[in-house]
Amino acid sequence: MKNLILLIILVFSFSCSTDELEKDGYDKDGNSYNGPIETITHNGVERKYIIYTPQGYDGNSKLPLLLNFHGYGGQAGDYMSYTNMRSTADSENFILVYPQGTDLDGSPHWNAALNGGDNKSDVDDLGFIEALINKLSSENLIDLKRVYAVGYSNGGMMSYALACYKSNLIAAIGSVSGYMLQSTSSVSESECTPSHSIPLTKLHGTTDYYDGEGVYNSVDSVLNFWVSFNNTNTDPIINNIDDNGTSITSYKYENGDNNVSVEHYKIIGGEHVWFNNDFNGKNTGQLIWDFVSKYDIDGLIE
Repeated sequence: MKNLILLIILVFSFSCSTDELEKDGYDKDGNSYNGPIETITHNGVERKYIIYTPQGYDGNSKLPLLLNFHGYGGQAGDYMSYTNMRSTADSENFILVYPQGTDLDGSPHWNAALNGGDNKSDVDDLGFIEALINKLSSENLIDLKRVYAVGYSNGGMMSYALACYKSNLIAAIGSVSGYMLQSTSSVSESECTPSHSIPLTKLHGTTDYYDGEGVYNSVDSVLNFWVSFNNTNTDPIINNIDDNGTSITSYKYENGDNNVSVEHYKIIGGEHVWFNNDFNGKNTGQLIWDFVSKYDIDGLIE
């Protein structure tokens, strides 16, 4: 009888899918997200996102919003645990949202270009995020002048795309191991024409540098594009960081239009990951927040 009960428990445990756990506000390991999973319908498709409001938030003020996009094949819940920015949201008092990409043969993704061959499907992700921002604004949760986008890998592509095509909604962006599609940033024939200067912080490992062949731009060409677009200094301030033997070089291009900057953290030997490094006492999430939060949609906050 005990064996039968044990078997029933095991069967029930393994039959609970990740999706079922996520509906209850837990990740696949049973850890609480401390934030509800919400839905919004855009173009007839039900889209999901996880929203985390900082502890102690009383709902009486509009807070900055940080959108954080998972990589190709990712799940918002797993990615939220992986990037672990909830404590930063608590201490810095901002709303944190992890949107969920749609499935493509079991691989959630983001369409980071205008309609065309560079996209992975015909799902309107740019429109989905615009609808999501508008929804959060209508709920009086967010300060529309302080909406930021960051992402990992394919999610980093999405942050670039929002800066290019929905710049009226985005104040600053960050990209971690994320490429920018060539269709968005060809210097001679660019589709990327933001309506205002776009501060950027970019983290990339040297083993993951792309040579610019195919549909992705090289790291250098992406930096050159945004340095040129923002009209920053072309000679960066260079600093070296030693994280327990890992060498990191930071490049800061300052004094752009509206006092914006472009930053790049080059992790020597770094791979295609959301980095778990110490950047002079800051983790990746804190580093990104400290950068983007200096700006609103009009540039550097005085």
